[in-house]
Amino acid sequence: MTKSRVLAAAALALATVGAAVPLAQAHPADARGELVSLAPVSDLGPAQVATFLKAADVDSAGVRYGVRGYRVTYRTVTPQGRPTTATGLLVLPADGRHGRLDLVADTHGTMVDRDYAPSVGEDSGRLSPYLHASAGRAVAAPDYLGLGKGPGHHPYMDTASSVSASLDMLRATRTAARELGRPLTGDVYGTGFSQGGQVAMALGKALSQGADAHFRLKALAPVSGPYDIEGQEVPALFDGRVNDISGVLYMSYWLTAQNRLHPLYKDPAEAFRAPYAGVVEGLLDGTHTEEQILGALPGTVKDLLTPAFYERLRHPDGALLDAMRENDHTCDWKPSVPLRLYTASGDTDVPIANTRSCARQLAAHGKKAPVVDQGAVDHNGAFRKSAPQIVRLFDSVAGTA
Repeated sequence: MTKSRVLAAAALALATVGAAVPLAQAHPADARGELVSLAPVSDLGPAQVATFLKAADVDSAGVRYGVRGYRVTYRTVTPQGRPTTATGLLVLPADGRHGRLDLVADTHGTMVDRDYAPSVGEDSGRLSPYLHASAGRAVAAPDYLGLGKGPGHHPYMDTASSVSASLDMLRATRTAARELGRPLTGDVYGTGFSQGGQVAMALGKALSQGADAHFRLKALAPVSGPYDIEGQEVPALFDGRVNDISGVLYMSYWLTAQNRLHPLYKDPAEAFRAPYAGVVEGLLDGTHTEEQILGALPGTVKDLLTPAFYERLRHPDGALLDAMRENDHTCDWKPSVPLRLYTASGDTDVPIANTRSCARQLAAHGKKAPVVDQGAVDHNGAFRKSAPQIVRLFDSVAGTA
């Protein structure tokens, strides 16, 4: 299909939505999961998908179809429950079929630049969506709140709002796929990387508890998620298991984002040393790249934070401890579907101990989850090795292997 035909198809779909449901009149402004707009953003043949994956050192042997991507804008809520909008990427296989499609919920890792999000940037955020869609499934990849074309700041590592935005993305995807002539079966396969690994576990928990009757969780396969912030991720900042560069990025992002939700500090100077206190919140406004942020901050967490706050982080209490614990229960349940936890012993961003903690929590609830250790590769290497294996896992569960 040519680009002009994709545009025409999307325009026709939107016209149909507008005719059936006048968006400004038929629903209240806070109708969660309501489709607001749909825009084509990519159209790749199988060879182009394979080239895109190979350029990132991702195995492309499983590519069977081309893919078509659409930016979905939809209604959701803020962490405080107020109406807002968010965006995400819907990818459909260009397989020539007209039957119903299973859906992969694919939640991305840490992104500081809103334009790097899956629905906007033709970059690493599209690797997993394209991989899964090229294997024959629809993919919903939420940008999360405050990334992509959504308003406001991203509430980084606020699991509850990431789950609500992701769930509402699934709802909007269901509408969009139907209007594009590719309806969904309702079966959902969950995966995610890094921050998205944690979100995938929490979203899977919500779906398993009946968050939306239209969707049935079929399998879970997260990669290198920070499932244990209090017990593993934060302590790893101090014992060398997290590398200095990643530690500075993650901690500056986490503190500034969490401070908008919890009273961690009244003035940045309470937490950050000069001159960083005067610039850190502005750097993490969603318009700066990782390179720009790291270029303006020091090389270690110890040099980033005031001595008092550094010690507070080593021995967290009060609101700081609450912020950690609020997000440390994504593995505290018993999935009834196939589940594998992917990780790497060489990961110095999200150490393997996070995944082992998750496995222990799951086991305590009666679920034995295999831990797949990809060995001496880094954080992104864990994703590159795991993603094709996850496609094969989902094929096996679906009976299409």
